[in-house]
Amino acid sequence: MPLSARGALTSADYDVDAAPAAQFYPAIRTYWPGLPDGALQPAYAGLRPKISGPDEPSADFVVSDPDKHGCAGLINLFGIESPGLTASLALGEICARLVRD
Repeated sequence: MPLSARGALTSADYDVDAAPAAQFYPAIRTYWPGLPDGALQPAYAGLRPKISGPDEPSADFVVSDPDKHGCAGLINLFGIESPGLTASLALGEICARLVRD
């Protein structure tokens, strides 16, 4: 993706090339021998918000509710990277509490 001199994205291409999926089949078939050809599909491509910059330490995720952004009924979850799966149940509980309140 082209970047400006300041590192800002100047244009984006969200097309996903399915061809690299063929490289995954041999590894997956070591534990799932019956994986049918054509079963792997690309998911999506897009921008993922980061809440810390390139030279900053990693930051925890952010839960943004209507009290923060003013849009009733909207809950945003930002910066959920690798530890997000581990924290997914706790994040779900936070979101459920926000919906109930």
